[in-house]
Amino acid sequence: MKIVSIDVIKCRRLTFSAQTPVLCRINTDEGIYGYGEAGVSIMDFSVASYELLKLFGKMIIGMDPLETDVIYEKLSSTFWAQGNGGVIMSAISAIDTALWDIKGKYFKVPCYVLLGGKHRDRLRCYASQLQSGWKFHDFMTAPGDLGFLREACQAAIDDGYDAIKIDFINKRLDGTPTSRSGGDPMKNYIPKQWMKEYVQRVETAREAVGPDVDIIMENHCITNATTALQFARETEQYDIMFLEEPANPMSPLEYKRLSEGTRIPLATGERSYTRWGFLPLMENGSLSVIQPDLGNCGGITEGRKICDLANTFGVTVQTHTCNTPISIAASLHLEIAIPNFIIHEHHTVNTIEEVREMGLYDYQPVDGYYTVPEIPGIGNELSEKALREPAR
Repeated sequence: MKIVSIDVIKCRRLTFSAQTPVLCRINTDEGIYGYGEAGVSIMDFSVASYELLKLFGKMIIGMDPLETDVIYEKLSSTFWAQGNGGVIMSAISAIDTALWDIKGKYFKVPCYVLLGGKHRDRLRCYASQLQSGWKFHDFMTAPGDLGFLREACQAAIDDGYDAIKIDFINKRLDGTPTSRSGGDPMKNYIPKQWMKEYVQRVETAREAVGPDVDIIMENHCITNATTALQFARETEQYDIMFLEEPANPMSPLEYKRLSEGTRIPLATGERSYTRWGFLPLMENGSLSVIQPDLGNCGGITEGRKICDLANTFGVTVQTHTCNTPISIAASLHLEIAIPNFIIHEHHTVNTIEEVREMGLYDYQPVDGYYTVPEIPGIGNELSEKALREPAR
């Protein structure tokens, strides 16, 4: 079997979440094809991946798609890929996932079988990004008041989830955005009035869900270690499952200082690429959870190696998933096939009809748990609706 062509697909922009999904479809001379996604669609960085996929696609024409390791090494050894980086690795990741999709279809088994089999029958999920509401349709205009947050928490609990994630510091109570706006003092210090509001939001969430629901705090790298530690110490009393992206993941020393200064376990990974990006954070013992995104860490091939590396350090895994149903399907196969899985992220973007309709199949959790697709390959592909809607 040989690769004969690669179709690079730029889907319609999802305006409510500022994402432009970019995927590839790899075609073979035996009529088997596979789908993969470039996982940097947030803020439309995937537009750059679109061009890279065309370049990388030319390099693999005529190769055997079953030789996933060989193709991964060829692409990841190119000049700029050796410095990795999200956009470059996202293109390689999309190709790799598509190859695993082909491999599963060729052998007529779901991908998890090729990865070694199921370690569990289903995957526990958390409802992700409730600061934007649960099943809310406009993330950019979501209010920051406590009533809105309380309603979002209750909606997730009503759907059967026993774990949630919230970015508590993305907005103030009056709805003023604080994250990603350059004038904020968030990097170095949280003003006392702001801190009171953020802690009040954490307290509200804990009261809304009760003592038996896990709460994950999301910082989106908008703090440094000093500010993250300031916030962590104020919120330890609310029994936090883990604190995600408290600082820039390229600074292992910051994570080390954080882990020594708070009882809250730390997590990061959606902006770390390949084993070498994760290794320093695990070597210094600062992480409890890693969160690789199969759309940018190197695909299933490298993702599995990252998970195995984490297992040697006693670190658990939760993949980062906030893209299309293609990425979700791939993540489910990896998570069910590794021994150190902890929980699956079900992002609120994946509850919205516009995104759900992008997949040929609509996989959703039931009572807070996912089951893995049993269809050969990753078990999903783009729907006709997604393919015919023009990019804009």
